[in-house]
Amino acid sequence: MSGSADRLPRLLALVPYLMSHPGAQVGEVAAVFGLSEKQLIDDLQLVWMCGLPGHTPGDLIDVSWDGGEILIDNADTIARPLRLGIDEASALLVALRMLAATPELAEVQAGSDALPRVMAKLERAAGEGAATVSSQVAVDVDAAPDALPRVREGLKRGRRLSLRYYVPGRDEVTPREVDPTRVVVVDGRAYLEGWCYRAEAMRLFRLDRMLGVDVLDVPADPPAEAEPIDVTQGVFRPSPTDELVELEVSAAGRWVAEYYPCEQVTELGEGRLRVALRARDDDWILKLALRLGDTGRVVSPPRMAETVRREAERALALYAHRS
Repeated sequence: MSGSADRLPRLLALVPYLMSHPGAQVGEVAAVFGLSEKQLIDDLQLVWMCGLPGHTPGDLIDVSWDGGEILIDNADTIARPLRLGIDEASALLVALRMLAATPELAEVQAGSDALPRVMAKLERAAGEGAATVSSQVAVDVDAAPDALPRVREGLKRGRRLSLRYYVPGRDEVTPREVDPTRVVVVDGRAYLEGWCYRAEAMRLFRLDRMLGVDVLDVPADPPAEAEPIDVTQGVFRPSPTDELVELEVSAAGRWVAEYYPCEQVTELGEGRLRVALRARDDDWILKLALRLGDTGRVVSPPRMAETVRREAERALALYAHRS
């Protein structure tokens, strides 16, 4: 938590903690916040320069740490612990409900009410607004009915899997043999991670795109170079060889820069952005552009911009014909 982006939230949490723990030791507080003692002292020196408008000695927070004991005063205005806003609490509740709907977690939690108790406490703490908002969001973890049990059987027995897997980008079904390593949930969808012998690399396979799964009588034996895929930033990982595409998006289309890995993001004013990202194939960028609608447009390459224009006109013509 030592980055500058995390410092303000940390300081806002640090002051109430110190107010409720008078005389706490530097080493103790540093351990609580996951900091080195030097980082904590740097934070205290910044707190010492904060306070109410006026900036006279009587307006600033008074903090000292002589002898390793931290004493703080004149900080009553921000001494209360931070409360989650409705949007923050709603996001947490939706995530917890997604976890509760995950098959793997359901087994672990069997007979335990820990997760429901956490959600109930969060709803009480956040207030009625957050509970109402989050309850209106349906969380559905997609999985083919027979895929998950067979995938889990392969994982449990350490056996290779034979898949019939639908690839939407090419609109085709491909046979795959995969040494499974784990099941992960990303953005509410369940994926099998494993070594794919067709691609000769680690791959993720959405369970709801598996048209058939067979457990083979062959031991799963991924090669030494098979390492877990980092899914902390999502599933999509562009390749340097993928085509570079530039889009201009309005304020309503800024989510593209947050959802997909971008090589460049430029502010254009009034909330608009120009983003440059790698497209794995034409179908993928076409679907993204059509999804954006009037909140974004492809700028380059010209070939792709023309393809999007033609497809958009064709779709509009079909709507006009049906009406």
